[in-house]
Amino acid sequence: MGGYVCRRLISAIGVMAVVGVFIFLLLRLVPGDAAAMMAGNNATPQEVAGIREQLGLNEPLTVQFVQWALGILSGNLGSSIFAGLPVLTLVSQRIEPTISLSILTMIVSVTGGICFGIFAAWRAGGFVDRMLTAFSAVGYSVPVFVVGYFLTYCFSLGTRWLPVQGYVSIGQGLAPWFVHLVLPTVALSLSYIAFIARITRASMLEVLSEDYMRTAAAKGASTYAMLFHYALKNAAAPILTVIGLSFAYLIGGVVITETVFNLPGIGRLVVDAINNRDYPVIQGVLILVSGLYVLINLAVDLAYRLVDPRIRY
Repeated sequence: MGGYVCRRLISAIGVMAVVGVFIFLLLRLVPGDAAAMMAGNNATPQEVAGIREQLGLNEPLTVQFVQWALGILSGNLGSSIFAGLPVLTLVSQRIEPTISLSILTMIVSVTGGICFGIFAAWRAGGFVDRMLTAFSAVGYSVPVFVVGYFLTYCFSLGTRWLPVQGYVSIGQGLAPWFVHLVLPTVALSLSYIAFIARITRASMLEVLSEDYMRTAAAKGASTYAMLFHYALKNAAAPILTVIGLSFAYLIGGVVITETVFNLPGIGRLVVDAINNRDYPVIQGVLILVSGLYVLINLAVDLAYRLVDPRIRY
């Protein structure tokens, strides 16, 4: 177990090193003068020179990379050109809405996707299975912003049941916090429910057709035991994979959803940074998101050993 974990950690460190190089070159490979682009068309030469000095663009490329990498390792992700604040400070100010939306989305998506997939596999070929398959195709195909605007029109503008946009901190009350996240969570969850349900159904159907499942049925095993104790456990590896992939897709979905529902999260921070050409913020957020994605994949790889003992050998 220790050797497997060490190999996966070394692999994760290598991936982050490669990602770090590409993110570092993001600013340096921009056509034209990056400092002049960030300063704007009306900037004076002194302002452009100040930005270039602040970002260390006057130094050789290797020196810039070493200084940037040492700063990342020490927890310094740089400072925003426009806000004048450290990137970590900006992220800490925006992290709560993003974490809240992401956690609720994954809870709803994983729970709904697995339950729908199991039920569709159990009733394979029936009416329920066809309906769930159609829902999966539609849910996975419709863009998040279309679902978001539709839900806003139906439940906010039309009925006034739920707030149109905005966010309330969980410290101000659990009920207002949850109410403001209902529509964003539903809009963002539909595609992931459909994605997880399709993979769960396919994996469950493969396991249910195995001989040991027919043996369990012949011995009188209950439907619950066959579906959740035997079939789901043996079908868990592909489901874990798709859950890990969903986190990668969730990054792009959060950006769009936060923009549609005006949530002051990391997605909005990235959009504002792109509009302002605030490259230090973009680089810092990309590093954090990439590290999170690598850690999630590492956790999924380690979870494989728990659900499938064959991987240990």
